Amino acid sequence: MEEFDCLVVGAGAAGLGIACVLQDLKIGRFAVVDRGGIGSSFRLWPKETRMITPSFTGNAYGLLDLNSISLRTSPAFTLGTEHPSGDEYADYLEALAAYRKLPIYANTDITAIRPLEGGGFELDSSRGLMRSRYVIWAAGEFQYPNTDAFPGAEYAMHSSLVREWAALPGDEYIVIGGYESGADAAIHLARQGKKVTIIDHSGRWTEKGSSDPSLTLSPFTKDRLKDVEDGKIKLLAGHEVHWIEPKDDGGYLLYSENANGEESFLHTPHPPILANGFTGSLRMVEDHFAKREDGAVLLNEYDESTVTPGLFLAGPSVVHDDLIFCFIYKFRQRFGVVGGEIARRLGLDLSPLNEYRREGMLLIDLSCCEEDCTC
Repeated sequence: MEEFDCLVVGAGAAGLGIACVLQDLKIGRFAVVDRGGIGSSFRLWPKETRMITPSFTGNAYGLLDLNSISLRTSPAFTLGTEHPSGDEYADYLEALAAYRKLPIYANTDITAIRPLEGGGFELDSSRGLMRSRYVIWAAGEFQYPNTDAFPGAEYAMHSSLVREWAALPGDEYIVIGGYESGADAAIHLARQGKKVTIIDHSGRWTEKGSSDPSLTLSPFTKDRLKDVEDGKIKLLAGHEVHWIEPKDDGGYLLYSENANGEESFLHTPHPPILANGFTGSLRMVEDHFAKREDGAVLLNEYDESTVTPGLFLAGPSVVHDDLIFCFIYKFRQRFGVVGGEIARRLGLDLSPLNEYRREGMLLIDLSCCEEDCTC
């Protein structure tokens, strides 16, 4: 049996970022486990997809690259590009892990976590039985698509399962979901000369509301939409898809309606594209977390489970009040909070966190996170 002070589950942006903090805090017995490898989720992105947050090397002026997960690093510097592809970003993560000499256990699948009576956890893994005083769940979302949101959803193809948009046949497609993944799908299909109908239940395309990019389309996506040829993308806003059914001609029929009860029946010759988000890896350990009324995980001030002490969360599933930490530049600000609390309980020196505080990677006072864009 292998024993640790802390195990990090997931070797993506969140897992490696929190691992760097644990290393800086000199937590000696820790490891990062992943059922695939470093950045494996990023390598599953469609070939054409790019990060919507821009990378820029501003470290020397106290401005950490928005896509960096560690101090003194910059994907823009490493990769030489502003909007990295999934493969490129995974290359950055691999370079960081190698430079830091992080203890990575690749191809290690965690199948169960059991709290122990005296504290700590026992984990079943493909590597064998493991024990750890603390566990940080950072397994992410991309590899867990939402594929059963409504009857007939199995006839659709989730956007996360597309390897290359240019390889899809035909001239017309329907995309269900109008946030970033849906807009990205529509943009790449339209660039291939296809006509695309987007069905989106929200009004984020036409309303000028929140300035939070977790709630509205990014400037990068808005710019790309402006460049799409007129007539290639049609938006059916305010509609919710209720079902999909296959037709005898080999196509598919979709039924949707809006809040006023107005119905829409659409026919498409190809499987619709589901861009309705992800169920996330948290479903594997959901029994160890309490839930808020909106379905988000309930966390304490250290991003720790309120029902399973010692089990922490890092990454895009972190939510506090109305704050959604689903971008790298957001959730990295909580790495120091989680790592610092574990180090405190282990009786270690917390002074390494001073640099994280200076670099804006130690967000403790959440009251400062409010939208204040006025123009």
